[in-house]
Amino acid sequence: MPRTILHLDLDAFFCAVEELRDPSLRGRAFAVGGKPDQRGVVASCSYAARRFGVRSAMPMAKAIRLCPELKIISHHFGNYGKMSDQVMDRLNALSPLVEQISIDEAFVDITDIRESPELTARRIQKQINTELGLPCSVGVAPNKLVAKIATEVGKHQARGVGPPNAVTIVPAGKEAEFLAPLPVEMLWGVGPKTAASLSTLGIKTIGDLAAWDERNLVARFGEHGREMARHARGISDSPVVTEHETKSISQETTFARDVRDDKSLEATLKELSEQVGRRLRRSDLTGKTVKLKIRWPDFTTLTRQTTLRSPTDQDDEITTTAISLLKKVRPSGKPVRLIGVGVSGLTTEARQLELWGLESEKRRKFQGVIDELQDKYGEKTVHKGQHKEGE
Repeated sequence: MPRTILHLDLDAFFCAVEELRDPSLRGRAFAVGGKPDQRGVVASCSYAARRFGVRSAMPMAKAIRLCPELKIISHHFGNYGKMSDQVMDRLNALSPLVEQISIDEAFVDITDIRESPELTARRIQKQINTELGLPCSVGVAPNKLVAKIATEVGKHQARGVGPPNAVTIVPAGKEAEFLAPLPVEMLWGVGPKTAASLSTLGIKTIGDLAAWDERNLVARFGEHGREMARHARGISDSPVVTEHETKSISQETTFARDVRDDKSLEATLKELSEQVGRRLRRSDLTGKTVKLKIRWPDFTTLTRQTTLRSPTDQDDEITTTAISLLKKVRPSGKPVRLIGVGVSGLTTEARQLELWGLESEKRRKFQGVIDELQDKYGEKTVHKGQHKEGE
């Protein structure tokens, strides 16, 4: 029995959430991301901005050149996470087989739902549109590979002045026919180098690739050739994986200008450590290994790490460890281009109260209050004060 896989992608998700927060942004050219004078990049951009050529992952300075009236909005990650959770709650109510692959994208196995796939797709799309105010595009096919490509094709075909909000259905048995006219780069595992190699063989479309003998492709590309041959015919047995193990949580920043000042670097590490700690607590995770990442002006990149006696999710402990690593690896005054903090060795097992001690437990409760206030009023609204000697 063939499977039926639904792929859902929230259209310009960060921008859609920002429009809910500030309706005056609707129809305007704006981008979510960092400032152009701080080497910021575009995390998401409105459809009005895209008409000027602005794209995600583009340097913000270039985006401003393309669209001088572009409005830049700072990230509100807390809002994005909350809205994403609400979307995933609705997908999990639809089917227990949900694989979230990013904050704004997921696969759902809807094989056992007793209604037409198109009706299911339009029902969940309407639910997310009306209940959450978020546009989304949906692709449905017998496997994950074709379902995701179906979403991409639908978004492209519906491209206009606003969100595509597309629904694209590929019936069982029509996978190869659907894929045939599409550029070969749309297949999983076909990057620019592979596409260039295929182009020298006259292979430009997925249909061209499907027409090649599999043994010939294996001879030229090894096992990757076998995989490409199968994918070109719309064959994929990749399952919907309901849980992924998180191996590490990290944050980093690239400075607009190289930083020499010791206190500035330590303040940046504190801010990054707070972001990592916050993400750990939101995920109910603790970690034993704290890692520092540092890049010099010549782009040489170093990492250093240390393992704690017991797992933590506390900002102060992560900050102290990261600063200690910084002092060991960097001579005072040496310029830094990029700095980052990460925690790995993750576990869901909380430390016992007797290991934490009463004072540590008080700090955890205090941290929880700060988290709640930041969720409500914004991450930059509430901060813990610095203790000074003699106070």
